[in-house]
Amino acid sequence: MSTALLDTAALIPAALHARLKREFNFAAFLQELAGLRFSIVLLARWQGSDSVDGENRAELREELVHLRTLYFETIDEMAMIFGVQRAMDAQREVERTVEVPGDMMPPLKTRNDEQLYF
Repeated sequence: MSTALLDTAALIPAALHARLKREFNFAAFLQELAGLRFSIVLLARWQGSDSVDGENRAELREELVHLRTLYFETIDEMAMIFGVQRAMDAQREVERTVEVPGDMMPPLKTRNDEQLYF
């Protein structure tokens, strides 16, 4: 445990400390969910782009499957820890607020022996 948490714990009542810790954990989950959503939207856009060749498109499709699985696993984990309604609200908020700039283009391979990494 960090010394900052120990110092904070000494200054506030235990119940308040537990609530603050829980809210901090929820914020971390929310940030992770938003990052996953951003990546999903971005890779889906790239995967559908005309500038991506078939091999890159297949790589992007595989990565999208992985990211979508992680996204829904994160929502499930939030539901188990913080409650179903709070997880559903978080999902709704993330899906409503996360935006991807329209000019972000995919990294393209320059040689046949290169592989894209995301």
